[in-house]
Amino acid sequence: MFLAVKVYHNGSRASPRGAADRRARYTAQMSEALHADPAELVKFEALAHQYWDAKGPLHTLHALNPVRAAFISTRVALAGVEAVDVGCGGGLLSESLARQGAVVTGIDLSPAMISVALLHAADSALRLDYRVQSAAELAAQQPGRFAVVCCMELAEHVPDPVALVAELARLLRPGGSLFISTIARTPRAFLSAIVAAEYLLQLVPRGTHQYARLIRPAELARAGRAAGLELRELSGLEYQPFTRSARLGARVDINYLAHFVLPPVAA
Repeated sequence: MFLAVKVYHNGSRASPRGAADRRARYTAQMSEALHADPAELVKFEALAHQYWDAKGPLHTLHALNPVRAAFISTRVALAGVEAVDVGCGGGLLSESLARQGAVVTGIDLSPAMISVALLHAADSALRLDYRVQSAAELAAQQPGRFAVVCCMELAEHVPDPVALVAELARLLRPGGSLFISTIARTPRAFLSAIVAAEYLLQLVPRGTHQYARLIRPAELARAGRAAGLELRELSGLEYQPFTRSARLGARVDINYLAHFVLPPVAA
């Protein structure tokens, strides 16, 4: 299923309550059909209008994005390759990949986020294929299409991350690379990514993360192996709250990046 995002202007004013009701019904239908968490969808829908505000509630993403993009571009050649950004939000990483020459498809279950992504791409004169769609749907339609699959800060928000990794693997062509960014389920991550980041320093909105859904690197590696992937690299992703900057690091017990490869088909 592909849902095109369109905006119509007919001079009439839609009822705000009617629009809210339609969004609520749509979110419930999508979450039921695609096994997503409706609470997570609502949470990020509410932030869509502030997505590109580098000083807003998602400012940490703006700091992390250049580091994530560089991690990807130094491990794979992006020029001319087909890449998909799963859980693309308003398009931060998608635009970074497109600027480096990749042919980018961005998918997300939030219609509001996709609308923001479309508008920002138009303002930036970038051509990207944005869709309100799940990884499972895209994999069913176009298995093995992409040389690069990215999934940043999504795995810790879905009910079944193992199933998500399997869906991501289905999108890869043989020899392709999968990049995942997520948060480890460790006491250090609980103190830093939840207690400090959400409640003390208020770097991200409260309730952004649930500790039980965080994913240890060993668990992610196991999910990758079950999906037929080889883990090439793990790297820590460190955020400095006082300078609002980010860098790669050796420790993978809070934020971390993983690079998987789908082995080529034997000749």
